[in-house]
Amino acid sequence: MSDDYRLSLFDCVSPLDFRYYGQEPALQRLLGEYVTERARVRSEARVEAAAVWALSELGGCNEAVAREVERAAEEVTPEEVAAEEARIKHNIRALVNALRARVGAEARPFVHLCLTSFDVIDTATAWRMKNAAQAAVLPEMKELVRILIALARREQGSLQIGRTHGQHAEPITFGFAIAEYVARLGNRCLALERAAQALPGKVSGAVGAYNASALFFPDPREFERRVLERLGLPVAGYSTQVVEAEPLTDYVHALISAFGVLANLADDMRALQRTEISEVGEAFEAAQVGSSTMPHKRNPWNFENVKSLWKEFVPRIATVYADQISEHQRDLTNSASQRFLPEIVVALTASLRRLQRIMGRLVVDREHMERNFALTSGLIAAEPAYLLLAASGHPDAHEAVRLVTLEAEKSGRPFTEVLAATPDLAEFWQSLSAEQRELLEDPRRYTGRAEQRAGEICSEWETRLVL
Repeated sequence: MSDDYRLSLFDCVSPLDFRYYGQEPALQRLLGEYVTERARVRSEARVEAAAVWALSELGGCNEAVAREVERAAEEVTPEEVAAEEARIKHNIRALVNALRARVGAEARPFVHLCLTSFDVIDTATAWRMKNAAQAAVLPEMKELVRILIALARREQGSLQIGRTHGQHAEPITFGFAIAEYVARLGNRCLALERAAQALPGKVSGAVGAYNASALFFPDPREFERRVLERLGLPVAGYSTQVVEAEPLTDYVHALISAFGVLANLADDMRALQRTEISEVGEAFEAAQVGSSTMPHKRNPWNFENVKSLWKEFVPRIATVYADQISEHQRDLTNSASQRFLPEIVVALTASLRRLQRIMGRLVVDREHMERNFALTSGLIAAEPAYLLLAASGHPDAHEAVRLVTLEAEKSGRPFTEVLAATPDLAEFWQSLSAEQRELLEDPRRYTGRAEQRAGEICSEWETRLVL
């Protein structure tokens, strides 16, 4: 391999680079400022500049020095920093040296003054993760909620059989089924918003006791507050050399639990595309191929992709939990592992955008929903029949109705016909009102408040998320 060898997109190791991020300019525009190595260097330089501004505000240096360092922070490149790190084998000191090389003699002493490496690293991580959530992840989550609301409203009254344990249960509407995901994803939006806002920074020095900054300021926490205020971050309630781990843990949990909602939605939609169910379908392009060998196939590959990515990233929460443990005031066991956090942000955002495309064009086959409903339409009257008989005074209504269902299945006769003809149930049948008997004979009407709740849930989350 020659010395001037350069990686192309297809020489990358991670599929995120060459498949999900590198091939998606829109995703790059959304996330590039927060998830790349360039973004890491720029955010750490931003922290260095904020510290010099705080020094100037407290009389430690003049504003001209702060402006000069800020300009250097905006111009420094990851290539410069990487070259210096290769020479000295320390990433933050490499950044400091690259910044110092870009400023004059008067400004150089103030670059990194009163800071330790993880003042810069942890604060920059919080800045990137907070802004990635606010600028990219949350807007994409809310856009998917909007799409799901539109679908739920459109299908608010579309009759569908409810399923529990994979078996026909009670009637609902498809809009009600989609409203589940409106509510769950809406709650994840609020959780991520809270977690992102709570990500703190720290400027408390090598062991968290303000040893360095206390040399210069009677209130070193005021210096810390000013640095973080400029970056839009709260001050950590407590820190050692590293910031307390729990806020970042909560943040990643919010990301991964949101990913779980997407995987569950994808799984449900994939199941409804089975040939024998066929109630929904992905909209296929004219030239799209479903299988390399079976031309008739129209596979639910987008939903499967979301589930597959979730499987890859959900275990990473265990690494985040492990990163809570740092020996005494700090060890380096979280240094490499935390560099992979942006991948979770990228994978989740890519999956959100994929589901937006697919759910926004979801094909709903109401005729097949009706056909599937009819497979057990008589027997699903068993629940209301048992409840009405119990309310009418039958001493063992559940067992009596269970036996009716067995006879109806065995004989092929309608459930209500068997019920009315059963000697010890005839009297109870006659005691039911005409409306109650009509409901049992036409269980399509037994949807409870599914249609109403679908609309209410949509309206609630439109308000709560200000959509």
